[in-house]
Amino acid sequence: MRFKDVIGQDEIKSRLVQAYKDNRVSHSYLFYGAPGVGKMALAIAFAQYLSCENKEDGDSCGHCPSCLKYEKLVHPDLHFVFPYITSSNSQNKAVSDTYIDLWRPMVNNSPYFSYRDWTNNLQSENKQCQIYAAESAEIIKKVSLKTYESDYKVMIIWLPEKMNTECANKILKVLEEPPHNTVFLLVSNNREDILPTIQSRTQPVKVLGIADEPLKQALVEKFGISESEAADVVKISNGSFLEARQQIEQDEENAFNFDNFKSLMRICYKYDVVSTFDFAKSISKLSRERQKSFINYCLIMVRENFVRNVNSDVAYLTKEEEEFSVNFSRCINERNIDSYITILNDTYYQIERNGNSEIIFTDTAFNIMKIIRK
Repeated sequence: MRFKDVIGQDEIKSRLVQAYKDNRVSHSYLFYGAPGVGKMALAIAFAQYLSCENKEDGDSCGHCPSCLKYEKLVHPDLHFVFPYITSSNSQNKAVSDTYIDLWRPMVNNSPYFSYRDWTNNLQSENKQCQIYAAESAEIIKKVSLKTYESDYKVMIIWLPEKMNTECANKILKVLEEPPHNTVFLLVSNNREDILPTIQSRTQPVKVLGIADEPLKQALVEKFGISESEAADVVKISNGSFLEARQQIEQDEENAFNFDNFKSLMRICYKYDVVSTFDFAKSISKLSRERQKSFINYCLIMVRENFVRNVNSDVAYLTKEEEEFSVNFSRCINERNIDSYITILNDTYYQIERNGNSEIIFTDTAFNIMKIIRK
């Protein structure tokens, strides 16, 4: 992947290129931001640029032997670390390379992918993916070897927040003082969940949402829609190519989450205790990732309805969501917005830590009942 293939983010691209030209490439970077804004794309493009044998003005050439291997993600000096699932019997044996044949095709298809895309690829069902302690030995071994072909050895760690404490502690020294011309590129969706000792050893690069114009043009080129259609999608995508793609593909998940959001809020508004138990039982049958997807959707809807009360012109809602929000937005105001966010964040936290989801969603509904008419 070349920088020109990364959607928008021109300012970050320029900074990375300039760092190389000034011989100021850091030994470790932390690209962080929301899913779908291009963090992985930037990391791969930067890695390819560092190894390119015939660099052009501000980009890799795309046709030298190094670039051709990077295009397939098979360069011997490029290494990936990512969360994976493992059984209790294999926990001390499995490492990221165990799943590299699943990883490469997904990333090659598009570097704009979600954690859920990856877990679906792994068919992990309700299991939580992690980066386990065994990975630390692999990381240390790989960076200790001499480079095979490139001047740089690059280690891309996707979602370092999924790294367990034992693994993180074991790589602190090599992350702080890696071998010469070794570059760590950490790609995170939740910087606050990364151990402070890891964060302190990296140079942070905050990746904001993709600007409207480059995102719109990318949607026109990749999906063949009109500029006016693309502009409508951009309005509700929050600068995320992932969210934009889901809107264009009319993702059934969004419709599913919207229907469940309406059901939950109507149950809470009516204080319908019987329906609360039925709703919680139904949601508890979903996979953990779908449950978390639903909570994330609820957080977005709460935020957008609050914004709608302030200025409806800047609320990012679809036509169907807007029709529902005409009345519902009155239930979100400055007196209860913080409570909504706290309740939903607590729900996400408990689901992620494998709590009993039926009990969790029952409790969530009862807590929303207390605030929805404030």
